[in-house]
Amino acid sequence: MIRARELRVIGADGEQLGILPRNEALQIAQEAGLDLVEVAAAAEPPVCRIMDYGKFRYEEQKKKQEAKKRQTVVQIKEIKFRPKTDEHDYLTKVNHIRRFLEEGDRCKVTIFFRGREIVHKDRGQLMLDRVIEDTRDIAKVEQEARAEGRTLHMMLTPLAKK
Repeated sequence: MIRARELRVIGADGEQLGILPRNEALQIAQEAGLDLVEVAAAAEPPVCRIMDYGKFRYEEQKKKQEAKKRQTVVQIKEIKFRPKTDEHDYLTKVNHIRRFLEEGDRCKVTIFFRGREIVHKDRGQLMLDRVIEDTRDIAKVEQEARAEGRTLHMMLTPLAKK
């Protein structure tokens, strides 16, 4: 409900009707078979527009739906390595990382250590450096390698598409 006594009114065709008393603005809207809708309550005096409110809500809903359709959800995919991962397995996992990045997803690369392997964190770091080098053309490092407990991980993001 519009509380102000005087309103700045915009007609159905977008033209300014000026500052009118609320009752007169309501009268004009009813004569046109439309609604008086407050579009800027914070303005002084408040701004109202004469329009078909049902149609307005429908168009707003369509705009939201279209925006939602266009948005993309970026997922985080995780690939796990061990310091003893063989060459063929390494290449397969790097291909998976490349595919994830090409699809636009972020990729978390994790190296996990079992038992006494934790002593050789340098091997894990070398493996992460190799992954960075092998994906340099399509990815950049978002988060540098970090050690947490028995894991070493980093985050890769795809480069902006041209």
